[in-house]
Amino acid sequence: MCQRFSLAAELQDIREHFEIKRVMYYYKDRYNISPTQDMPVVLQQDGERILDEFRWGFVPYWGKDAVNADLRNVHQNPTYRKMVDKHRCIIPCNGFYYWKKEGKKTYPVRVVMNNRSMFGVAGLYEIWRDTRGEPLRTCSLVMTEANPLISEFESRMPAILSPEDITRWLDEETNDLEALNPILRPYSADEMQVYPVTPMINDNRNDSADCIREMDLKGSWVKP
Repeated sequence: MCQRFSLAAELQDIREHFEIKRVMYYYKDRYNISPTQDMPVVLQQDGERILDEFRWGFVPYWGKDAVNADLRNVHQNPTYRKMVDKHRCIIPCNGFYYWKKEGKKTYPVRVVMNNRSMFGVAGLYEIWRDTRGEPLRTCSLVMTEANPLISEFESRMPAILSPEDITRWLDEETNDLEALNPILRPYSADEMQVYPVTPMINDNRNDSADCIREMDLKGSWVKP
């Protein structure tokens, strides 16, 4: 299960990469996003892409995959199928965190594209009502089979989409899960790499540029 990711990029770069027309919140770099925190999402409304902020994790927790929507359960769960019909979004990212075990030692690593570029993950969203009737906007990442790089850490990985597949996923005229299923495939491991990062990411209160800096296995920063 993916429990941490980052989006550290200039707002203008995000707008250009994801063809954003409107930004609906005060954007800032995020280096250590974790479940229950607010996170950036890309939505399409009336043919226009917007960047907004939703809470990571569905409420109420009607399923064990409230943080990450496993593609296998999307097929089986009627609530997920309803979201696929109408409530699809893109989660913009530029790195995921995992924990690697070597012998008795476990340390965090960051998974990025070889060129350190941004990428989009298929997401689902829902708007719930709290006990006072106030809207609570929530979202989840869609997971698929892990590629050989990610399988060292997990059996599932976020469903990373190409720019063309992002357009298909956000298409408001498409509501057929079977037609969308082929684009939710493992991303090529050859285009990704892993490097060690600071244990600071274990604490979700840490959200600074140090979270994405490369470290050696002795715990020292690697010089740029």
